Amino acid sequence: MRILHISTRLIIGGSQENTLLSCIGAANQGHTVALAYGPIYGPEGSLLPRAVADERIERFKITNLVRQISPLRDRRCVEELRKLIRKWKPDVVHTHSSKAGILGRKAAWAEKVPVVVHTIHGLAFHPYESWWKNFMYIRAERWAARRCHALISVADAMTVQALAHRIGRSDQFVTIRSGIETEQFIAPPTRRQELRARFGWDESVLVLGTVARLAELKGHDDIIDAFTELLEQTSATTNAPKIALLWVGDGWWRERLTARIMALGIADRVAMTGLVDPTEIPAWISAMDVVVHPSYREGLPRAVVQGMLGQKPVIAYDVDGAREVCQHQRTGLLVKAGDRVGLRAAAQWMIEHPNERRAMGECGRELVRVDFDWRTMNQHLLELYARLMPSRR
Repeated sequence: MRILHISTRLIIGGSQENTLLSCIGAANQGHTVALAYGPIYGPEGSLLPRAVADERIERFKITNLVRQISPLRDRRCVEELRKLIRKWKPDVVHTHSSKAGILGRKAAWAEKVPVVVHTIHGLAFHPYESWWKNFMYIRAERWAARRCHALISVADAMTVQALAHRIGRSDQFVTIRSGIETEQFIAPPTRRQELRARFGWDESVLVLGTVARLAELKGHDDIIDAFTELLEQTSATTNAPKIALLWVGDGWWRERLTARIMALGIADRVAMTGLVDPTEIPAWISAMDVVVHPSYREGLPRAVVQGMLGQKPVIAYDVDGAREVCQHQRTGLLVKAGDRVGLRAAAQWMIEHPNERRAMGECGRELVRVDFDWRTMNQHLLELYARLMPSRR
């Protein structure tokens, strides 16, 4: 098969890692693969070097594929994609993310591509967006769903939410978990002591870690609000375990968050790594004791799964697909979104129950180690393409 993947921006992120691993997995099985993407910019980093390193993946930069709504550039983007599709002649077009999903499906459908598939990594509309943007996104997604043969959800919650807004038909949906290179987390480099020593932490310090872009709706402000008093109390009490926060990632909000931390006087207990290569994430998770992910919107939080693969208990906001992996009191603790008191209570419970949190970590790894393996994902994807292909020829 000739498979063309389309993604809006090839930054370091869950959707983009999923897309690149889908390309690599198909190439490993002997298929011809191409990847189309828009301009890459910003502090989130880029996955382009890894794509370039794999010579089997053809790459096409679509200059007008931009994240923001731009009617003129969007129209030009569709023409760019249609021209590419006519030239490259894919059997399958697989789109990812909202903008690439809408414009990519429009182009592929117009060019009568045999199989058009879209993955919902997370829905663009949500309670924290303006009503008019949500209205536009929902209408656009309804329209685009009629221009593809299958809709892949990374979490069952995405299917439920889409159907509730009359996006797609139930027979279009299939859940395929977002693939992760699980072996890197199950047997990570033994760098726990080295990484913790960078910040002066020995094993007496309990590290609450977060892996996320420093961006809106990722919950870093909630962590500050919920944990500042906890950090101060544990610092002042000699017989209590010392607490530290570890933030892995970078983003547009770094300067503002740093200013808040400095103003509160907790900068010595909050470590920020800045942008790190995705291959370094397993080592940083090994340096943590608990993974905290209070994000307000996710398809299925990849960082939570990564933490569970690293055998860490997790604390997460109970949104979207989080509960499908963070099973309350079994693999972690779920907290209502925005409940800072509940977030602090969950951290306090983790501090006071070391044996239970270790058991949660062990249980979590067993829950996700197979379903979220990138080879499992690619097997399901290729089977889906093959099922759709004969009926579309």
